[in-house]
Amino acid sequence: MAAILVVDYDRSIRELVSNTLESEGNHILTAANGAEAVAIYRRYANQIDLVVTDMNMPVMDGAEEVLCIRTTNPASKAICMTGDSEHRFPEGVILLSKPFSVEKLFQAVDGLLRADMN
Repeated sequence: MAAILVVDYDRSIRELVSNTLESEGNHILTAANGAEAVAIYRRYANQIDLVVTDMNMPVMDGAEEVLCIRTTNPASKAICMTGDSEHRFPEGVILLSKPFSVEKLFQAVDGLLRADMN
């Protein structure tokens, strides 16, 4: 069981990803934009195992969000969801191109979380 912060401005996508990951026994926190995600991450940095974030959001985009989160925890793990391959992606993130399957989401999450166990 992991604590995962799910970030997307689109409520339906945020809920879909959250519910999917929660169904596997994970504890889920959510945010509607990057600035909100950074505030939540800073509050719970010692408890959050993974961030799953959209790249294209108002207020603060996913790339800036991940970079801000990494000022709190340089070893933070992130999966970036996007429908636009033109984005700049922070180093070391896993990219999930929208639309993606539940299996691809689980593979990405499991891959990052398992990396912590080794």
